[in-house]
Amino acid sequence: MWVHGTLWLARTAALLRRRLLPAPGCRRPAAAAYSASADPSRARALVYEHHGHPTKVVELKNLELPAVGRSDVHVKMLAAPINPSDINMIQGNYGLLPELPAVGGNEGVGQVVAVGSSVTGVKPGDWVIPAAAGLGTWRTEAVFNEDVLVRVPSDLPLQSAATLSVNPCTAYRMLMDFEQLRPGDSVIQNASNSGVGQAVIQIAAVLGLRTINVVRDRPDIQTLTDKLKSLGAEHVITEEELRKPETKNLFKDTPQPRLALNCVGGRSSTELLRHLAPGGTMVTYGGMAKQPIVASVSLLIFKDLKLRGFWLSQWKKDHSPAQFKELILTLCDFIHRGQLTAPACTEVPLKDYHGALETSMQHFVSSKQILTMG
Repeated sequence: MWVHGTLWLARTAALLRRRLLPAPGCRRPAAAAYSASADPSRARALVYEHHGHPTKVVELKNLELPAVGRSDVHVKMLAAPINPSDINMIQGNYGLLPELPAVGGNEGVGQVVAVGSSVTGVKPGDWVIPAAAGLGTWRTEAVFNEDVLVRVPSDLPLQSAATLSVNPCTAYRMLMDFEQLRPGDSVIQNASNSGVGQAVIQIAAVLGLRTINVVRDRPDIQTLTDKLKSLGAEHVITEEELRKPETKNLFKDTPQPRLALNCVGGRSSTELLRHLAPGGTMVTYGGMAKQPIVASVSLLIFKDLKLRGFWLSQWKKDHSPAQFKELILTLCDFIHRGQLTAPACTEVPLKDYHGALETSMQHFVSSKQILTMG
């Protein structure tokens, strides 16, 4: 007997139809200010005017920068990654959708150029990252309200700073918020080579947790295994290996996991549930397979397993800006100590965005595409 449930980042069709108004701190020009003509006095941005396939709807355009107000910060963007959520937003199937036309990108790092007369938290030369989704980071410059920016140390590696505000935050919160894990406990996850997956491996190692990391089989599986183990992974197994009966031998020397992190759904999530310890929790934060989660009723009843969801944007709504800043500073400390590194990245000039978008949507791509604005 089975029960089916789909846990998507976009919780319902109604939520998908909801449009996010321009982020409170993002000063955006009128639609008429977007232009495809070359004008070096204006900022350059990757803009989409309607939803669809990213390589077909995203265009590099000029946009006029608004004047810097009393509480505003003029930021020169340095680098911004292309994340799956960015792609989903452009396609129109994410939980938060900006008003169109919109600038792509939810994450990145920039340097402060100028500040308004009332700004006290940052100064010219500081590095800042977005505190909210939907600001549009795929641009050379922008004017933001001080409230939607978080200052980070300028001695961070550029790629670490550019990829700090989404995946590592998601990884840390999922490890901390759902089960009271202690050093020596184990965690199982799928999509272990993703940005979140790699952050989970490293942060878990800092916390003294053991990780069982499930990946899709591929020709270079040994290379991937070596890479993940170099980050701190204890076990790396394929989806196919996880389904084999002999996998139970894995738990002779490793405690049965009390926490499972699911970014895939479908059959993969079913296997994670099957290996959870009684009373354990599976947290879903993505649905790469675009298939429903299938949970055995017997597992829910006799093992008392729990199914939860996590969305960083919702966590931010439920917590104060000070708590988000504290989270960022914790992760910065890990980076400074050499305990948290960025995933493998390929830096791509903004003008070559088309190829970067294409690459980011391919399967088995092990390098995150980062747009550079220089």
